[in-house]
This record gives sequence, C-alpha cells and structure tokens, in this order.
Amino acid sequence: MTTKQQPKYMILKQEILTWLHSGRLKPDDQMPTENEIADQFQMSRQTVRQTFGVLEQEGWIYRIQGKGTFVSSPQSGPKLQDVQTIGVITTYISDYIFPHIVRGAESALRSRGYRMLLSSTDNDKVKEKESLHMMMSQPLSGLIIEPTKSAEGNPNLDYFLSLCYKDIPYLMINESYPELSCPYIKVDDEAGGYKAAEHLIKLGHRRIAGFFKIDDLQGVNRLKGFMRAHQEHKVPLVPETVIRYTTEEKAIKPFETAYAMLKQEDTRPTAMVCYNDELAVHLLEAVRQAGLSVPGDLSIVGFDDSTLAVATEVKLTTLTHPKMEMGAMAAQLLMDLIEQKKGTASHHVYDPELVIRESTRQI
Repeated sequence: MTTKQQPKYMILKQEILTWLHSGRLKPDDQMPTENEIADQFQMSRQTVRQTFGVLEQEGWIYRIQGKGTFVSSPQSGPKLQDVQTIGVITTYISDYIFPHIVRGAESALRSRGYRMLLSSTDNDKVKEKESLHMMMSQPLSGLIIEPTKSAEGNPNLDYFLSLCYKDIPYLMINESYPELSCPYIKVDDEAGGYKAAEHLIKLGHRRIAGFFKIDDLQGVNRLKGFMRAHQEHKVPLVPETVIRYTTEEKAIKPFETAYAMLKQEDTRPTAMVCYNDELAVHLLEAVRQAGLSVPGDLSIVGFDDSTLAVATEVKLTTLTHPKMEMGAMAAQLLMDLIEQKKGTASHHVYDPELVIRESTRQI
C-alpha cells in the first residue's frame, strides 16, 4: 500500500478487487464497513467512500439501505462481455518465438473487431499473479494464457477459479495446468523429443547428450520423448549426458556442462538434442570454444524452427512450432467460445515435423 503514483482511492480499489478475485470475499458477502477499512489501511473515511463509489458504479458491489454494502454476483457485476477485449498473458513478449505468437493473435482479434490487452510474466509465478490480477481488473471478455513454470504447480489457482465463476472463458497455449479443464493449444512435445533423438540414432549416433529445461512441462515432455526413443531403439542412455536445468540456470549451466563434456575426448558425445533453438545456438559457441565443429565433430538438433535456426553459419536441424498459427488459432477459438458458437474443438495438439538442415550428419 505504499504506491505513490496512484491516488489513494485507486490503490484501495485494487486491494479490494484482489479480495474479490481471490475468493476472499464471495458474491453476496457483506463488505467490511467504511470505518473498518479506513482503520485497516490508515485512510480517511472519505477515501474509502470514494473507493466504494467507484466499485459500485462499475458493478463490483451494491448497497442495501439500512443493511450495508455487499459483493455483486457475476450476473449483477460488470458486463464484461459487452467490452470485447481479450487479455493475452505469455511468459515473454519480445524474445524468441513469442512476438510471432502475439502477432498471430493480434491479427485474428483485429479482424473480428476485438481489442488485445497484453502482459508477460517473465516466467515468474509472482508476476503471473500480478498479470492475472491486472487483467481481471479490466473489462475482460476472455483470456489467452501461457502457464508460467507449468511443471511447478499452480499457486494462482484462485484466479482461474474466479474466471470460471465469473463465466469468463480462457484458453491456454504451449501447455496447460493439469488440474484445469480448459481448452488448450500446444505442440506434442514428447513426439518432438522422440523424433529428435530417433533422427540422430538413425544417423548412427550412440552417445547423445540431451539438454532440457524442466520447470515447464514442454521441457519435461521433450525429455520424456528423448528417453523413450533411446529405450525403443535399445540405445543405452548414459546418465551424465542428460542435463536438466531451470529458467534461472539457463544462461550458465547448459553451456558450462556442454563445454566440460566436449573437452573429454574419450567420452564426449557425438550429438546433442537441445530444449530449443535458442539453447542450440548458445551451445554452438561452446562447441567452437572446445575447438570442434558442427556437424564435423558434433551433430545438434534444436526445437521450434525459430528465426535463430537459420541465423548462424550452421543452419540447425530442428522441430517445427506453429507460432503465428498458434496465436491466431487461440484467438479464433476463444472468440468462438465468447460468441457461443457450437461445434468448436476444445483443444488442438500440433505434431511437430523434423526439419533437416546442416547441423546433423551420418556418423
């Protein structure tokens, strides 16, 4: 409550909206009195009265003469569906494949007269909570969200339950929180991990290192496919060659581990499968620093077929990701849900295709 950029009544409004969105106060619950709130936040009663006036005008609360102030029900609250605004929350906005996803969604929304409200979590669950809170404080018609660190649970479940209670449709992209029954659009990451490893195995590689980010389910499933390919093709998987890392470790751990592996001439891998193209390009530098070359000494496979895959001197073999198509499809599906069109599929899973370029070769 120390923010100075906003008037006090607006700060208090945001705090009270947090109570409503988190379920601390439910529809038809009686609000604390103006005096109680004034004492709790050390504000004047006039400031509290002003906040209540704004919340009542927007339909969040209602007054009953002689009884007090109460929380509105979804039916009597703000008419969110009248304001055709779609919120989009992604882990990142300006990096890697995310600008393409956002552009796809924005184009589809604009074509049907919707507006887009954009936010990112920087792959931080606290920021995901802040983004959800911000979105739900707006006149929102629906929400597209990419889960943050989806393999580490969903501490912001209250917000998703609130979306359901308020009958605001939402859809997830790239992954979904397992406990939520909502539409989603994602890539079959396990199939992608399998295809990457199988491609290298068929080229004769038998010591393949895998690098996977395991705080999101995409990385977990890509690892699962990588391991399954080894099992089905009866290729032993050396434990030290499977490297797992988190978002916070991605700048250092994979690079240092890869470099150390490559300096061990007798046991170094002949190939690597990388969590994504961004990591593959990063590890190309480790290969150079180790005095080796791709694909002469080492084959590398990325994932996502991003612009990075063809941006270096070695064009990467990689797996496809729909990017703009995913953003557009997510927007179209959500708009159909909002407009209550029938026969709309609840989810879609893309089968990634292997794109073979210069970074892999027969051993």
